[in-house]
Amino acid sequence: MLSLALDSLRKQADRALTNGPWSVMDKPFTPPSGDKHDYMSIGPYWWPNPDTEDGLPYVRRDGLTNPERNAYDRIPLAKMTSSVSTLALAYYFTDHQPYASHASMLLRTWFLDEETHMNPHLEYGQAIPGRTKGRGIGIIDSRRFAHIADAIGLIEFSGSWTIKDQEGMEKWFGNYLNWLLNSDHGRDEASKKNNHGTFYDILTSHLALFVNNKRVAKEILGQVPQKRIAVQIEPDGSQPLELSRTRAFTYSSLNLQGLFRAALLAEHVGLDLWHFRTPDGRSLKAALDFLIPFALQEKEWPYQMIRGWEDDLEKMVFLLRIGAQKFQNDEYEQMIQRLPGIDLQSNGINLVYPKK
Repeated sequence: MLSLALDSLRKQADRALTNGPWSVMDKPFTPPSGDKHDYMSIGPYWWPNPDTEDGLPYVRRDGLTNPERNAYDRIPLAKMTSSVSTLALAYYFTDHQPYASHASMLLRTWFLDEETHMNPHLEYGQAIPGRTKGRGIGIIDSRRFAHIADAIGLIEFSGSWTIKDQEGMEKWFGNYLNWLLNSDHGRDEASKKNNHGTFYDILTSHLALFVNNKRVAKEILGQVPQKRIAVQIEPDGSQPLELSRTRAFTYSSLNLQGLFRAALLAEHVGLDLWHFRTPDGRSLKAALDFLIPFALQEKEWPYQMIRGWEDDLEKMVFLLRIGAQKFQNDEYEQMIQRLPGIDLQSNGINLVYPKK
């Protein structure tokens, strides 16, 4: 199983060697600041208004993605972070230097090089034409920076990643963390009670750990039980704010994945989120148990799902593997085999979180 997963990872990394680099300077638009180094995106579910001649202000169609967003910075950011994560993981397991070299080049281009770098803020994330130049919820575009922090740890001593690079990223992430904690957009996102609040906590605590600020990380993660788990999860394990979406299973599994990642981070600051349970039964385990019969197609999903389940079942592999380990329940591991359409043999989870 490990050899198949490693072979799959190598193939992905070899493809990633031919990709990029990407930069915020590549977009054909200039942000309201007049500085192309500023990140810019538009809300994914906002579309031209059919009732006005100029299409403004845009109107919301939840779950239906406007392809206009592909012209901004979000897609290049996603491609960069995906490539870096794949290359760094492949380098860690193979010691193949070109993987680390290419990952380092992609990171320098996006974050550090004078001509191509992104400024450390998201003032213009998820703008809505005709309504606002940027929103706090745009911060979720940068949730992948947490994966970048992990990737840097994998290539840090490769020889391709220099001390200057490390110092530059610590400064960049430190500045971005300060913006997240103190800006109006950051405070707005921190107040969200759905997946946006969850991923804000993961991002800020992850970056705090990267810049060696354990105090801030512990403060943020220490609030997760009461601020997130007790608020977002019902006693039966359902997540009402995610179930209200047009892709209800997608957002439920996404938010739970985020809460699991918060629990994994919390272990680094001496906190146990896995076994937190309110008197009426709200817990991470309850949320996982709620989703399982629907993922296994033992019960029909009674909420909206206007798109397919493929990516969601991949999330369930992660949730069940981690659940099996943290809740000491071998049945969760066995359930992975019953997920429809999943090729567990070559799945990268076997490398990152191997079966115990």
